[in-house]
Amino acid sequence: MILFPAIDLKDGACVRLFQGDMTKATVFSRDPLRQARVFAADGFEWLHVVDLNGAIEGRSVNGNVVGEIVAASNIRIQLGGGIRDLKAVETWLDAGIERVILGTAALHDPALVKRACRAFPGRIAVGIDGRAGRVAVRGWVEQSDITVLELGQSFEDAGVAAIIFTDISRDGVMAGVNIAAIKAFAKSISTPVIASGGVASLDDLRAVKALEQDGVMGVIAGRVFYDGQLDVGAALKLMAS
Repeated sequence: MILFPAIDLKDGACVRLFQGDMTKATVFSRDPLRQARVFAADGFEWLHVVDLNGAIEGRSVNGNVVGEIVAASNIRIQLGGGIRDLKAVETWLDAGIERVILGTAALHDPALVKRACRAFPGRIAVGIDGRAGRVAVRGWVEQSDITVLELGQSFEDAGVAAIIFTDISRDGVMAGVNIAAIKAFAKSISTPVIASGGVASLDDLRAVKALEQDGVMGVIAGRVFYDGQLDVGAALKLMAS
């Protein structure tokens, strides 16, 4: 199982939000490039990067920072936030991003997801962020009436590499992972799932690891690393076991 450390970019800084609220951002580093190098040196093979400003504005805002991270690190990166058309997908993949995440576009332009999957097989993920079981998009400021499961199932035949399922209520709170929701979601679709939101301890990772047989291929963690509350070596060893 893959453990993805998260770098969320807001105004050029590495931050963590509280339940997706842009007004409640804690800055952990003014040097995201250095943070990416730290994660690479720690032994992580993947990095999860989100352009938070881009997610709201619908275009790349922190693109220069992302470009610096790609150019200066040898770690594989999956990137989301403000990617809304096929040209943007192609541009980032050509720039060295390993996997592009489509979130808002997955809800409002599902045909784009399917075109991107055909054009770039194995390199497109869908980000589904849920609040009370419903999909939230555009940096989590827009709430839809579509359930996370309905959206996930709509891409069953699209060739999506993974669905990143985020429980917004747990994101940045370190209150523990919503294991029941992740398990129910993963068991209801055939696409591999990456869990996100709430990782606070090794026990949380152990609980997610137990869902591997249900189709969970990875887990994203952020604040627990920045706060120094999780032993990186122990976490990576657990995920690789």
